[in-house]
Amino acid sequence: MRINREIRADRLRVVSESGEQVGLLTLREALSMAEAAGLDLVEIAPLAKPPVAKIIDYGKFRYHQQKKEKDNKKAQIQIKIKEVKLKPNIDTHDFDTKMKQAREFLSKGNKVRVAIMFRGREMLHIDLGEKVVREFCQQLSDVSVIEAPSKMMGRTIATVLAPSGKRPKSAASEPI
Repeated sequence: MRINREIRADRLRVVSESGEQVGLLTLREALSMAEAAGLDLVEIAPLAKPPVAKIIDYGKFRYHQQKKEKDNKKAQIQIKIKEVKLKPNIDTHDFDTKMKQAREFLSKGNKVRVAIMFRGREMLHIDLGEKVVREFCQQLSDVSVIEAPSKMMGRTIATVLAPSGKRPKSAASEPI
């Protein structure tokens, strides 16, 4: 943003500090008005015809802008993708542990990428890996939706699960 003598336009549409339109003024007139009020002339809309400038305290203006940007940044929700790696011949206990971990990720609002990695001769039994992925997705269907269907990429089958809006009922949440 250009302020005071950095402004290049000859004529400006000037707005006072209170927000009321002053009118079309030359740069010199607008600068003298701003100096008389002890404030700065800030070019708000440089692309408008004629450019719009406002008579304000520039330091205060920048402070409010930075505060607004900071609040907007806080309001943004950061969604992370967590990965759960499985093998096609995974044991039931390991499967349950990975399921519990994925369920926790989903409950915190993160997406989960489920990856089945094949090593060596396991590539001959891709159907076992697909079965594990289907079972994993089916077990988590109460708290997630499939965002990306399972796809073979090299030696890995991967799918992405996103948290669904509905939460599973726990014993603590039911009325007595």
